Formats: sequence, C-alpha cells, structure tokens
Amino acid sequence: MDDSMKALQRDFLPQDLVRELAAAGIDGTVAVQARQSMEETRWLLKQADECSAIRGVVGWAPIAGEDFPEVMEEFEDRPRLKGLRHVIQAEKDENYILRADFNAGIEAMQGSGLVYDILIYERQLPQTIDFVDEYPNQVFVLDHIAKPLISGGILEPWADDLRELGLRRNVWCKVSGLVTEAHWSTWSPETLRPYLDAVVDAFGAERLMAGSDWPVCLLASQYTQWFEVLREYFAGFSESERDAIFGGTAIEVYDL
Repeated sequence: MDDSMKALQRDFLPQDLVRELAAAGIDGTVAVQARQSMEETRWLLKQADECSAIRGVVGWAPIAGEDFPEVMEEFEDRPRLKGLRHVIQAEKDENYILRADFNAGIEAMQGSGLVYDILIYERQLPQTIDFVDEYPNQVFVLDHIAKPLISGGILEPWADDLRELGLRRNVWCKVSGLVTEAHWSTWSPETLRPYLDAVVDAFGAERLMAGSDWPVCLLASQYTQWFEVLREYFAGFSESERDAIFGGTAIEVYDL
C-alpha cells in the first residue's frame, strides 16, 4: 500500500471493530477475507470464536486446487464459516471465473450450504452472468455492487449488466464499496445516488444487504458516516424493507 493508503497502514483488530459497531448502532457483522490464504481464514474463524460481534466468516480456500474437497474437511466442524470468496478482480485472466479448475471447485461446494461471494470489477459482469447460470442452486452474494466506475460518473454498461444479473434469483447484492470507487475526498450522497438507484432496480429491496467494506472504506469515509449515507438513502423504504437490508437478509442468506 502506497502513501495514499496511510489510513490502512496499521492493524485492525476486533476491539477496533466493536467500537465502530457501537458508534454506528450495528449489532453484528460478517468478516470477509482479504488475503488469499488458509492462514487468514483460520485467523478470522478464531476471531469469530472469541468476538460475539463477528457472527460469521466468508473465508478463502483454494477453490481451483485439485485437493479443494480434502482441504475443506478441516472446516466441517467450524459453523462460523458461512462462505468462501476468491479475489476474481485481481486475476490477470479476465475469464478466470469461467475456468474449468475453478468451476470444479464450485461444483464441489454444491450441497455444503456455503455461500459464494463474488468479488469482481464491473467489466467482469458478463462472464459472471455466464458463471452464475451454471449453478442455479448455489447462493451467490455480489460484493461491492460489482465496483462501477463511480469516479468517472459512468453508469453503463454496468447498470444494464447488473439488471441482467439481478434476474437470477439465487444472487443477492451487498451494498458496500461505493465510496472507494468514487473520488475519495469529494464524493457526496448525490454522487452515489444513481448507483444506489440502479442496485435497487436490479435486485429489489428484498435481495440487498448493507455492508461496510471496513476498514478499506476509511480511505474515503468513516464507518459511521457510511451507514448514515445508507440510512438516509433507504429512509423512504418500508420498515420491513429497512429491517431486511440492515440485517435480516444477511441473517437469512448467511444463516447467522
């Protein structure tokens, strides 16, 4: 991380998280992998065992590895593991999500009850749609609304592709990561509104869940500030819709 990311150049631990949650009026959270290592997955599960605010973990495992099924045996008795994620956006192969070895791992996940979190850039949505179509019974969560080009004010083809993905009823969408795709120092709720509108149009309130992308969000927004933006945007929705977006859907999807 270069000097533009000084805010992230320290350790972030459960005690830091608990303070943020309390300030924002959040009861619990799902911790999601950052590094692609089994060591981090084990560490996150340890934090979840020791910190009641961490209700579940989306970890990493070598999904594309030949020994993936055997590797996953380690986690059979770890109920806090709720899902897996691979950093697709970082792969040089733009079609990584369609690769045979990766898909063999996804096939092996079938019936496990684990969610698969999709981390991509907006340009990878077409491949992601093809990928999802292969697994109608797998629960997917799209992270960070597929990282649209907010800093450039660009909506298409992201919004159209998002609507197409939203037609798949086994896909949910995490409303997070917007501020770091905008201009870090000059974004405003008005900057983000067209993208939030598009997400609601694509998935409806019933398949959205509020996320934070903490601590990465600190590059552009404080934790409490981000939740204020979300609460203001969703203020006009029904009480049942807000309850779902701010917790109920995550509880259901991740079996928390």
